[in-house]
Amino acid sequence: MDWLDRTAKLRQWSRSGTRAPHKPLLFLYALGRFRQDADGELQYSAVEEDLKRLLTEYGPPNRTTPAYPFHHLASDGVWEVRTDRGPGSPGSGVRELRAAGAAGRLAPELRAALLREPSLLGRMARVLLDLHFPPSLHGELCEAVGLEPELELEFGPAGAERLSAVRRQRDRRMRELVLTAYEYQCAFCGYDGRIGAVPVGLEAAHVRWWAFGGPDDVDNGLCLCSLHHKLFDKGVLGIGDGHRVLVSQHFVGRSPAAREHVIALAGRSLIGPQPGARPVAATHLDWHTRQVFHGSPRPATAA
Repeated sequence: MDWLDRTAKLRQWSRSGTRAPHKPLLFLYALGRFRQDADGELQYSAVEEDLKRLLTEYGPPNRTTPAYPFHHLASDGVWEVRTDRGPGSPGSGVRELRAAGAAGRLAPELRAALLREPSLLGRMARVLLDLHFPPSLHGELCEAVGLEPELELEFGPAGAERLSAVRRQRDRRMRELVLTAYEYQCAFCGYDGRIGAVPVGLEAAHVRWWAFGGPDDVDNGLCLCSLHHKLFDKGVLGIGDGHRVLVSQHFVGRSPAAREHVIALAGRSLIGPQPGARPVAATHLDWHTRQVFHGSPRPATAA
């Protein structure tokens, strides 16, 4: 059985680029727990809070529940659920799962495959990360679910060919094109650090995530410093009308550094791109606002 292919093709609810990472997050969590205890089960009532935190931090802005993936992931053949009454899930409702003492774990065939081939776990996790989350979040997400932050993925020629239908190739030129368009300075704060001629701490951020159909084009990119790239991908920062910076009201920072480097950005105009370069397309900005930015924006900060 091709577990990488099955991992890449998890069935998910989808409409107009809507993010639905519920199953991938549960799957990553289950792989992390398997790595710690290959024989253990995940009692829904015991892991519900962990899964809620993952969905809150890495899921879409709209409210959601971990009961949905706990029940539905079994349909993909990688997960099984049992209750006090025997095999099978009682349903996708929180009360049903709690009342029935529902517990889940990776499917028996998958557990056997992971024990035979330990490196398979890291390759499956990498597929989930690549297909559902931006690179800026991979390390911390691995740590959150109990996986190694640096996972090796060695498909080999045959494996790469099997997954070619679902894994697009990135355009390696995008970083240079975006940084040039924004004249090697952060579009939010203007940071432009270098060591000699080499820029440091500057990254090309996708506005609409590559994992969700975002193209490797200048009009889907921003040059951002490492801090603001991470905050942009976590939904703390966004871009509103007139290409002005949005800062989520959910963000709390009392230190002078937090006020200066984050809160004070509210309402500022983006820096760049230079004349002749394409600004971020409205369709990508709309996707980020709906699918990534959390909550309502703070009012503009007085100059």
